[in-house]
Amino acid sequence: MPADTVSVTGWGRTAPTAARLIRPRTYEEAALAVRDCGARGGIARGLGRAYGDAAQNAGGAVLDMTGLDRVHAVDADGGTVLCDAGVSLHRLMEVLLPLGWFVPVTPGTRYVTVGGAIGADIHGKNHHVSGSFSRHVLSLELLTADGEVRTVVPGTPLFEATAGGMGLTGVILTATVRLQPVETSWMSVDTERAGDLDDLMARLADTDHRYRYSVAWIDLLARGRSTGRAVLTRGDHAPLDALPRGTRARGAPLSFRTSSLPAAPSFLPGGLLSRTTVGLFNELWYRRAPRARTGQLQRIPAFFHPLDGVPHWNRVYGPGGFVQYQFAVGHGREDALRRIVRRISERRCPSFLAVLKRFGEADPGWLSFPVPGWTLALDIPAALPGLGGFLDTLDEEVAGAGGRVYLAKDSRLRPELLAAMYPRLDDFRALRTALDPRAVFTSDLSRRLHL
Repeated sequence: MPADTVSVTGWGRTAPTAARLIRPRTYEEAALAVRDCGARGGIARGLGRAYGDAAQNAGGAVLDMTGLDRVHAVDADGGTVLCDAGVSLHRLMEVLLPLGWFVPVTPGTRYVTVGGAIGADIHGKNHHVSGSFSRHVLSLELLTADGEVRTVVPGTPLFEATAGGMGLTGVILTATVRLQPVETSWMSVDTERAGDLDDLMARLADTDHRYRYSVAWIDLLARGRSTGRAVLTRGDHAPLDALPRGTRARGAPLSFRTSSLPAAPSFLPGGLLSRTTVGLFNELWYRRAPRARTGQLQRIPAFFHPLDGVPHWNRVYGPGGFVQYQFAVGHGREDALRRIVRRISERRCPSFLAVLKRFGEADPGWLSFPVPGWTLALDIPAALPGLGGFLDTLDEEVAGAGGRVYLAKDSRLRPELLAAMYPRLDDFRALRTALDPRAVFTSDLSRRLHL
């Protein structure tokens, strides 16, 4: 194989494909790379945390944008940052927290790039308050298929196609982002247990407005009266006066400290995460959680990104990898959510990473995932017998309820369901055809779903 041809896969490690990897270090090199993509086109890639095939391009080019990683300017008074698209949220936290600012939205990992955050229009535990990442982008520079660099601002069709557009409108070069002010790098966290799914949903619906951040770990192996039992964790940025006097935390309230466990081994047996082992984990996790606890101080990495402390944690699923399945259904379609949770529980899917959140108002991106309502995400070993057919039935249930699956995590959705899930799909296709008639920007995801 040529030296520049590598195997590329998503974080789920389910469908590797070979592509020519290009690592531009300047905007000019990025433009040259786009012109030199070849017949199979190219797609931008960040830190590889999209779970499925969105940043893969079999037989074509993949542009590794992590070399464009400069923080150009921070407005410490106005609360904005101008940075390259290859800058990670981790790096932004290192730069911004000592200045009293935090990223406006973060997913469950800080190892995503700003370009990836816009392309997938990421959401976090605060969507019910703050919306998705693109809502906080004031402008971006986009390298399009004709070699032009365009300044793109909210409220325009090109912005709405790019936010959540999975890199298919062009290569994001820079972005200006509005930030969240904070007094400390600590979180004040409330934790409580919910006995079943209805109990959990009632707690979320009744009291989520009191918290900026909210998420529930849900036990999808529990059955009977305990179906959907959960541990609900909610919080906000701790003010300075919440830190005990005379402590290291009070002396350096904005320090950003992370820790890391040893990396997961490069090879683990595929049967490690069985129904038995996951069932034991879920039981212990639920039982060790407090029935109710308020005001616990946690560092930002512990609250937002606990799995980042285990490098290469995706290896624990074994060589077959895993599928992360995430869907959303709107308010008034809670029965569909209940049916899906019940079906997953009855199917005995061994998922120990399952979370339920509430979404707020929809975001403007034509292919942005969040809709006002509920979202459930779960990890499932890809080798589970009959998994593909089972998830197909869940897709149909979701589409029938007017919901959708998250493209940044998808690797197997059937294309005929896409239009029912994303009503602005035709607008996206039309703009992409006009902007990029030769389909210079192409990915395995776009081919599979005919984007």
